[in-house]
Amino acid sequence: MHGTETIPVRRGRDGALDLLKWLALLSMVLDHLRYVGLSLDGLYVPGRLAFPWFCLAIAANLHRVKAGPATFQWRYLGWLLLFSVISEVPYRMFIEDADTLNVLPTLALGLLVARGWQQKTLFDRGLALIALLLAAVFSSSLMFGFFGVLLPLAMLLVFSRPWYFSVLPGLVCVAANQWQVLLNSGNLVAMLGLATCLIAPLAGLVLLRQVTHVSPPAMRRWAYALYPAHFLLLLLLRKVIT
Repeated sequence: MHGTETIPVRRGRDGALDLLKWLALLSMVLDHLRYVGLSLDGLYVPGRLAFPWFCLAIAANLHRVKAGPATFQWRYLGWLLLFSVISEVPYRMFIEDADTLNVLPTLALGLLVARGWQQKTLFDRGLALIALLLAAVFSSSLMFGFFGVLLPLAMLLVFSRPWYFSVLPGLVCVAANQWQVLLNSGNLVAMLGLATCLIAPLAGLVLLRQVTHVSPPAMRRWAYALYPAHFLLLLLLRKVIT
């Protein structure tokens, strides 16, 4: 991969982007399998790919429609906000000791921040500033906190730059994942988790840049329902196991 290579803007469905979304979903399910009552702590490591790859998918969609209609991005935000509300109850039913909201509010705020940087209009910049302020004030209530909200923007900044700039979103991803706690624990799973956070943006970018001629099932609007649904299915699995 050459140092000046950037993400190609493909027309129509982007098979690599759909593949990235499916892999992010798989990583998320693997991560949450740790809560079904079995000894599966090692799944924490592949689970660290889920959030950065969802953020990368947001950045990729913004990159693809930069000059396109703004209605797409508002629909995107609307679906994120709608399923933020729908998913909260299944999320808390499954993660009984949850001390943050589900991940979708973080992604919605991140979308606003990244869009504000990209569009540069007063309205979009104002919404981005509001999103940043909300992220700062309610950081402890957001999954992945303030740095999680910054991650889609960090991903977007890398799209038109050489691959080695992926260290920026890698560091943001590490900051979003309670790196102090992981570092202090010192165990192998924690260290591998930190390493995965650091390389996840580059791995996702390599996939988008290099994987061609793939055509997994397209993730359309119905895919939003997979988020609350997977909590309910895993909750059922836990009841069966225990």
